[in-house]
Amino acid sequence: MTGVATPPTPRRGAPRGEPGGATFGGIDAPAAAGPDLAALRDTPAFTALRSRFRRFAFPMTALFLAWYLGYVLLAAFAPQVMAIRVAGAVTVGLLLGLAQFASTLAITLGYARWARRRLDPLAAEVRAAAAARR
Repeated sequence: MTGVATPPTPRRGAPRGEPGGATFGGIDAPAAAGPDLAALRDTPAFTALRSRFRRFAFPMTALFLAWYLGYVLLAAFAPQVMAIRVAGAVTVGLLLGLAQFASTLAITLGYARWARRRLDPLAAEVRAAAAARR
């Protein structure tokens, strides 16, 4: 042995910053302090944002799940209804299946428009409040 020190081998589970600990790109600096999320959660702007989101998301989710469940139940328990021919080889089941895709797209586009007009201004208030608290 020559007496040259070898660096410690990395070990799993070692705390960050300790020899052998995990680092990202060799950077051991602690993360910058962010906003106080617990205090931010109790602000009127965040409460309004969360409430407005829930007033859209929960009913729309329930409506779409009922629509989807109705489609599945029709397919399972009323195949004769789904097999009704509308035009040529096009059946009620096929049209309802395609309507599932169309309704998903409509809900997505509707939500994006609604969020841009109703949620984004409130989200900007929440971000401003978070920046002011730093």
